[in-house]
Amino acid sequence: MSDIIYPKESVYNIIPREETPTSKPPRYVSKFRPTVLQENNSKKDLRRTMGPSEVEVPSPGQYLKKHSKEPKLPEKDVHKSCTCTAKKPQVPARTDNPPIIRTKRDFLKTVECGVPKKPQPVSVDSHKGHKQHLETSGLVPKYIKKKDFGKIPEYLQQRSEEERRAQEEYDDFVREQREQNAMKHLSDEERQAVLKGLKSNWDKLHHEYQGLSLIIDTPSKKAHKQRLEEAMEELKTDIDLLQRFKTIYISQH
Repeated sequence: MSDIIYPKESVYNIIPREETPTSKPPRYVSKFRPTVLQENNSKKDLRRTMGPSEVEVPSPGQYLKKHSKEPKLPEKDVHKSCTCTAKKPQVPARTDNPPIIRTKRDFLKTVECGVPKKPQPVSVDSHKGHKQHLETSGLVPKYIKKKDFGKIPEYLQQRSEEERRAQEEYDDFVREQREQNAMKHLSDEERQAVLKGLKSNWDKLHHEYQGLSLIIDTPSKKAHKQRLEEAMEELKTDIDLLQRFKTIYISQH
């Protein structure tokens, strides 16, 4: 162990050795240094926390003088009193017209605003002083004292009048058409005869419809069934119309 720390002496160690100078590498400087400095300086303001940048320096001649900050009393005004009366303007002549002063003031509105308003009656309903208007509180009769209370509203009367006029116009039209023989009243016997014929036709179609085959697979059978259904539905509508209305008019042309 001692040999490693302290090596053995040697003659070769006496020979002087040439010292080679060691040169240091150049210091590293980033190429982005100017950009970083510029960005850093752009965010800084001069003397931000040290007051305004430019302040007017007081002049040495305007130093603080004694009693300069004490309040100054106003100067005494010399008032001359005169016992003579002031000269009044001349009395206007009888022929002079008084000046007309025009103003935009609304005197009627001013008078209305000046009239004291009548206090509205209120109702106090609690010991704490809660109050409400007596008219809208429901404690006094309001609607039953109206002039039109218990009467038919005007819009209902107007609607009834319109319906009456429409009915009169329709009756007049029917009367005119009847007078011109444009329409013929179908009597009860004729109506029953027509109704009987329609029912007979419906029975025939219904009997034919019941006689169809159970399997309808061809286009002709489907078309025949559809024609029967449409004819039966039309006859059913006509029968229902004749049974509901007793008075029927038909055209003679």
